[in-house]
Amino acid sequence: MRTLCPNLDREDGLETVLEVPIPEEMFASPKHRTRHNMKYHTDEKSAASVFGSRDAEIQLLLGVVGAPLIPHPIRYQHSINTKINDHPIASMAKYIVQQYIAAAGGEGALNSIDSMYAMGKIKMVASEFSAGDGMGLNKGNMMKIKSVKNGSGEMGGFVLWQKRPDLWSIELVVSGCKISAGSDGKVAWRQTPWHHSHASRGPARPLRRSLQGLDPKSVANLFSTSICIGEKTVNEEDCFVLKLEAEPSSLKARSSSKVEVMRHTVWGYFSQRTGLLFQLKDTHLLRIKAPGNDVFWETTMESLILDYRTIDGVNIAHAGRTSVSLFRFGENTEGHTRTRMEEVWTIEEVDFNIKGLSADCFLPPSDLMKEDEMGHDVNKKSRLGFKTPKIRSCRRSVSKIMSIDEEDLEDYEADEES
Repeated sequence: MRTLCPNLDREDGLETVLEVPIPEEMFASPKHRTRHNMKYHTDEKSAASVFGSRDAEIQLLLGVVGAPLIPHPIRYQHSINTKINDHPIASMAKYIVQQYIAAAGGEGALNSIDSMYAMGKIKMVASEFSAGDGMGLNKGNMMKIKSVKNGSGEMGGFVLWQKRPDLWSIELVVSGCKISAGSDGKVAWRQTPWHHSHASRGPARPLRRSLQGLDPKSVANLFSTSICIGEKTVNEEDCFVLKLEAEPSSLKARSSSKVEVMRHTVWGYFSQRTGLLFQLKDTHLLRIKAPGNDVFWETTMESLILDYRTIDGVNIAHAGRTSVSLFRFGENTEGHTRTRMEEVWTIEEVDFNIKGLSADCFLPPSDLMKEDEMGHDVNKKSRLGFKTPKIRSCRRSVSKIMSIDEEDLEDYEADEES
């Protein structure tokens, strides 16, 4: 990973220190090694001018895969309750969680971590888009897009900071486009080139990327109230399956008068061989209320968690692959769309107990703090200010799936109807 950016205007110019390191491949590839991709774009005007016809795909990838959240807050527990319940299903789940804690390094090692830093590189691509019936059948129009398996895709890097119990911050750059997200323990927020800073509805929730093998303690706390639903073989690995449903109160807090979060479910697949988390899966269903026909959005994410390595006595995953399916239905069959995306990531650096990392490092952006002080959303009218260019053929429907945040969908569907 490169931490310095060369001066592309002057050979004798000083190099620039990058806030988010960039993969070496971006310097070696003529496709990525441009002035625009070496510079971060954090506003809608610069992003639109740089990406052109690629803006729809990049915006889709970052909006869906960049910084998704887990269904509800994790109750931090210093020690997971090992008491055996009368209910055998709950007892089995607690036993699997205890085995996971032991495999991850033990309760003592996990409790010794107060803060964490991770830096890694990613490759994202939209692998398939189907319109019409949304199922990829002959009736609908399907567009195959390059897969990350053949080496193509949008490349980038990220830096993640965490501090217990519920503070986190991430900066992610893909092909020169930067998004930021974080939580100060009271509110989770996000900032992208096409949106101003805005907070997620409901209580602050943890970052999904942290639970992809980077934060074993949070994984254990998340599944401490789960149930065991059986066994399943995933990629030739025999696993126990734990299931967790978002609480009704959490779903209600994330809903609004126009958007209903109907369900959000998480499954953890724990290896019977190693005891470690092998796959993380979650799916959530949203309903956008509209006159005549409601529109439904179902998002499913499956992450294979690989290459565990021991860092200071704790097993941390250093690689993985996430597959995403985004399905829009409701209306008529012509309005149905299904998009599939992939992300491959590797972790380059991990460190624990970062000195000087205080709560001030996780404060929300200044414009979001002003919004909170004023008591109303000053940015609501400008959330969708980055207009996606109309794209012909089946690609045109990509403009309907740019934003999947509950707050953004409410405004976006209204914009589509007008």
